[in-house]
Amino acid sequence: MTVRCAWVGSDPLYISYHDHEWGAPVHDDIALFEFLVLEGAQAGLSWLTILKKRDNYRRAFDGFDPAKVAGYDQRKLRALLQDAGIVRNRLKIQAAITNAQRFLDVREEFGSFDRFVWGFVGGRSLQNRWSRLQDVPASTPISDRLSRDLKKRGFKFVGTTICYAFMQAVGMVNDHTLDCFRHQQLASAE
Repeated sequence: MTVRCAWVGSDPLYISYHDHEWGAPVHDDIALFEFLVLEGAQAGLSWLTILKKRDNYRRAFDGFDPAKVAGYDQRKLRALLQDAGIVRNRLKIQAAITNAQRFLDVREEFGSFDRFVWGFVGGRSLQNRWSRLQDVPASTPISDRLSRDLKKRGFKFVGTTICYAFMQAVGMVNDHTLDCFRHQQLASAE
């Protein structure tokens, strides 16, 4: 029997996400922007809710092309607020647009968002060794620093807990528990 992290449960979408994406290093700027938007949208909701809406988000947000999202106007904002396929929260949608604009600024300054964000962990996944789900923190000093830096640059919905969830999702940290089959797979890939 395959042992997974305790949070996974039995939903096939969650299992697939856990087994193939969560914690695997992401270095593609479009994918990093997608996770930044989705983690902000998730605030106060379950990740499974967001996963179920992910394809709708990809459609609604032009494949998470930050240049397109950065140019959204009030008409597009109103259309997004009417889109039942996504979380219709005005602040979260406006944050996605603002974050696209700031994302482009960071990319201009650093050459890529990837270079910027992975710099917080020295360019390599941090290999944590948690025995139990209860041991995994909701934030860390690194996510605190990332959150402060993003906020200083004008990003929205980037509190330290959201930043840590982002770091987990894009593989900046390997937070699979030691008994999970993915922990060793990702640790040996480094």
